[in-house]
Amino acid sequence: MRNKSAFIIIIILLIICVMFALTTGQYHIRLETLWKVVSLKLLGKTPGDGLATPSMVLWSVRMPRVLMAILAGAALSVGGVVFQGIMRNPLVSPSFLGVNHGAIFGASLSIIFFSKSAFSIESFAFFWAVAAVALVYIIGNRGVNTITTLVIAGVIVSTFFMAAGSFLKYVADPYEDLPAIVYWTMGGLNNILWVNVIRAFVIIGIGITVIYMFRWRLNLMAIGDEEAMSMGVNVNRARVMYMLFATMIVAAGSSSCGIIMWVDLIVAHISRMIVGSDHEVLIPFAAILGAAFLLFTDTIVRILPGGEIPISIITSFMGAPLLGYLLMKQNNEWKG
Repeated sequence: MRNKSAFIIIIILLIICVMFALTTGQYHIRLETLWKVVSLKLLGKTPGDGLATPSMVLWSVRMPRVLMAILAGAALSVGGVVFQGIMRNPLVSPSFLGVNHGAIFGASLSIIFFSKSAFSIESFAFFWAVAAVALVYIIGNRGVNTITTLVIAGVIVSTFFMAAGSFLKYVADPYEDLPAIVYWTMGGLNNILWVNVIRAFVIIGIGITVIYMFRWRLNLMAIGDEEAMSMGVNVNRARVMYMLFATMIVAAGSSSCGIIMWVDLIVAHISRMIVGSDHEVLIPFAAILGAAFLLFTDTIVRILPGGEIPISIITSFMGAPLLGYLLMKQNNEWKG
């Protein structure tokens, strides 16, 4: 009953965030106008002169941005849930295993040596994010304690790609390439087009679907490898599968929007505290909460009086204190 109420509340919250995001901005769209524009689109009719501007703003600018925020928020949050599950640590996130630094390295390569086009940057960021986690698995899967060695391997690979990315920033053109790299690393959804949404939807949709289909194995692995093996789960194969698809969806979200900090860690942690550790409930709840959180944050970024700023600044300002508060609260409960 508690989980059902939590789902109802979070779905209502997401709907409110969508309405808020679609109507708010430099060009305000009233709810009645929004309804008319959407109705005409569904009926296949051309909007009149009075609705031409709000229709253009809605379908060309705000709708793809809203959908991308929903997709990226869901992808980052589910990725955080999966990595916390297979690592059996509620404070682990994909960024700990090299996803972010691999993506930054790939985006920097594209910007400096190949192309500054969105497709090229996304492709390079996606490939190197996946490659970084693959390297983590190759290194970390050889230890006696796989979980510990994977975390250590994640630190090693992250440090290597961080150094490589810093070197690329050092040699980058300070007037053209370096600003583009720095801005991409701070995240933003201001350049999202429908083609970005479609690409992300395919990858993220497939990834989350596969993860949810095999959620029962994740429940067993979150308890322990021995318990999972006793139930007939091939732990190594399952771990590779979960790491692959979780990395895939996180990389798809990050490659389109740049690096967005804290969403994967904080939303997965909060979701686990609200609905528990059963991944049948946890995965969809985290996806919805992550979508609402990132969409709300992006809307705040758009309407700030000083102009739009990179979204990771806001998510970090919100995420770090919130996580600190949750940890202190949890510690007090354990002491009590």
